[in-house]
Amino acid sequence: MRKIAKELGVGPMRLYDYVINRSELLDLMVDAVYAQIAEAGQHSEWRVTVLAIAHATRAAALDHEWFADLLGGRPQLGPHALAVGESTAAALSQAPGVRGVDDLQRALGALNAFLIGALRSEVTERRTARSTGTDVTAWQASLGPYLTRMLDTGRYPTVARLVIDGAHLDAEETFHHNLTTIVDGITSHPHR
Repeated sequence: MRKIAKELGVGPMRLYDYVINRSELLDLMVDAVYAQIAEAGQHSEWRVTVLAIAHATRAAALDHEWFADLLGGRPQLGPHALAVGESTAAALSQAPGVRGVDDLQRALGALNAFLIGALRSEVTERRTARSTGTDVTAWQASLGPYLTRMLDTGRYPTVARLVIDGAHLDAEETFHHNLTTIVDGITSHPHR
């Protein structure tokens, strides 16, 4: 509250003239971010709509890192959050493998779980890099001797392959690839 009051140039107690408590303020802030996401809008094809909303959510979380911290916590019931939820659910309900409300609930749950995990992970990586002043390359170099010793034991052949043969993937490209994999998987004909 103090930080926001300072940004607005008012005393912290003045904010309570407008909001009941910190939770209400956070709800309003979250809904303001959802207003940006809602601009991703409706598209003529369900899959394009879902992907656009997910990419807009990622962009919003990268612009407002605190937003990623609040995803998946309290239910977001502001008008813009509900509009994004409606657009997403309506689009997913048009997918070929979504045959009823149970399929829709599962698809939404899987999509939301992916978004929350992916965005929190990416934001955490960014924060860690900023707070330590260490980028991925420097972090890898600092842990190189230890990791080399551990991998040389031969107990971790798959991890070794990932470390040695794997490349540091672009975050945006990885997000899109994983998102399309999830969307295609949750909307295909379900396995019974």
